[in-house]
Amino acid sequence: MDALDYWRLCDELNIYQFALLVIGQDPVDFDYIRQLTIDQRPRGYEAAKTALRSAIQSQKVPATLVDGELVELPNGDRHFETDWWETRIEVDEIRKWLLSRGMTTGFFFPDDKLTAEYLDPTHHHYAPKLAAAIHAWEAVNADPNSIKKKTPKKALEAWLRAHANAYGLTKEDGNPNDTGNQEISKIANWDTRGGAPKTNG
Repeated sequence: MDALDYWRLCDELNIYQFALLVIGQDPVDFDYIRQLTIDQRPRGYEAAKTALRSAIQSQKVPATLVDGELVELPNGDRHFETDWWETRIEVDEIRKWLLSRGMTTGFFFPDDKLTAEYLDPTHHHYAPKLAAAIHAWEAVNADPNSIKKKTPKKALEAWLRAHANAYGLTKEDGNPNDTGNQEISKIANWDTRGGAPKTNG
């Protein structure tokens, strides 16, 4: 097995480990990552780390937060900063979040799932609309918040519109092809009863 494969045994990671793994780097090789300047860090690392940290802070991704240093604010208030090295995130939650962002390849997705020929853009029979329908279904299912105030079909349409460029679902002027997206959302929609979205409570 490759050295990265052993990291798949982990149930939880911190944001530094996540950022390195998602760009294909072994965290063992960058245990000193925080001591490096930004221009010395691997390409994509800073963006990945910032994205997950923001998702945790906005409560889009649950995490076990650990308090770090106690700091005093200019107004005299004091609070604990988050210790991001000790804070842990479940890998399953990371995977759900990545799917909701349209990412379906890389370390966090097993090869046996990724090698499906119908999802391979290099395959000579690749059908982008089919791939879009499948990825939209996966992303919306992985993000329960996406259907809290809208029907699954509307959530699917929103995802397809946001990722239209990736699947060639745009018009000549570059804008999303809403008619095409609506047709694809009908295929991916599991709630065919229609009606207003259900609300909890």
